[in-house]
Amino acid sequence: MVKTFAFKGNDYVVDVHYDVTNRLNRSIQVGVFSQIKRDDRDPVGASGGFSMGPQPYVGAALTTVEARYQKLEFDDLEEGDFKESVEGGWIAFLQHYFVSAWVATPGEQNRFYGNRRSDGLYRFGYTGPVKEIAAGQKGEYVSRFYAGPKDQKSLEALAPNLHLTVDYGFLWWLAVPLYTFLDYLDGLLGNWGLAIIVLTLCVKLVLYPLSAASYKSMANMRRVGPQMKRLQERYSDDRQKLSQEMMALYKKEKVNPLGGCLPMLLPMPIFIALYWVLFESVELRHAPFFLWINDLAAMDPFFILPLLMGASMYFQQTLSPAMGDPMQVRMMKMMPIMFTVLFLFFPSGLVLYWLVNNLLGIAQQYYVIKKTEAATSS
Repeated sequence: MVKTFAFKGNDYVVDVHYDVTNRLNRSIQVGVFSQIKRDDRDPVGASGGFSMGPQPYVGAALTTVEARYQKLEFDDLEEGDFKESVEGGWIAFLQHYFVSAWVATPGEQNRFYGNRRSDGLYRFGYTGPVKEIAAGQKGEYVSRFYAGPKDQKSLEALAPNLHLTVDYGFLWWLAVPLYTFLDYLDGLLGNWGLAIIVLTLCVKLVLYPLSAASYKSMANMRRVGPQMKRLQERYSDDRQKLSQEMMALYKKEKVNPLGGCLPMLLPMPIFIALYWVLFESVELRHAPFFLWINDLAAMDPFFILPLLMGASMYFQQTLSPAMGDPMQVRMMKMMPIMFTVLFLFFPSGLVLYWLVNNLLGIAQQYYVIKKTEAATSS
């Protein structure tokens, strides 16, 4: 048998060819056998990631008849071997930003497997259909191996569903268009940081009608603030009566006390989806922004963006009326500090998104509040 590895420039795919010559005086049966062996330890340097955020998946994955993308974790093999027959298909081993995968021949029925060896190593691979080679004849077999970054375009072109190894989590349906739009903006602007800023602006424009209504509710809460304070002083010893009087005031003034919460809730799904885009997309790895930000997928080395984000969050909070009892008010005042500490360890690209989102929110909130107050005073 002659085994040939075919490499191409600027490509992470290796074509593996098997030329088998039957020199026996009888026919033989031969099938392709390909596998990846791996221990269950985290990749070198993985502990240097964002320890306070979600961690990247380390393990195997494949496409099956029932699922386009199915994870095969180490723990799954502790209960027994995995076996699955798929037409074509692939099986891959994933870690942060990188993937290695065997891609089987399309149109053939291949048997994929995963198991744990007695020495503690794990095996993931596939066997192709058995073919007969007559005496004195030759047989040719081929399989493809990918070892490189999770480049979505390259993976999608290599095999169906292989691009799903770029795992965006349960909000993938939102993360995929976000990535596509960011990639488009980066092509126009030549900078992923500028692309994030433009994306944030577009999100604020799309959500403007809903957030404007919420900021208007905040303005009305500011307007009835003095009346609420008088009620709290008058019924400080009777919480039930205080609640009744406050509800009557809200009804009279047509104020929704919960309407102001919406601006903070609206961007959260986008925030989570963008986190995974920044965390999983290898295109953003080592992507610079400007000055000290030379990797938008890593945390700010000098914590400047998180501190600016916390300051913007605090200032935006001053535009909102204080609601609830004194304990709740104190807790709300602590939120900028807690968020700042949390964001210290987040990717700088994500902090940039939240900072710009806050700055645009401040401008919008100030405009809507002034407009509402002018309308009610006239």
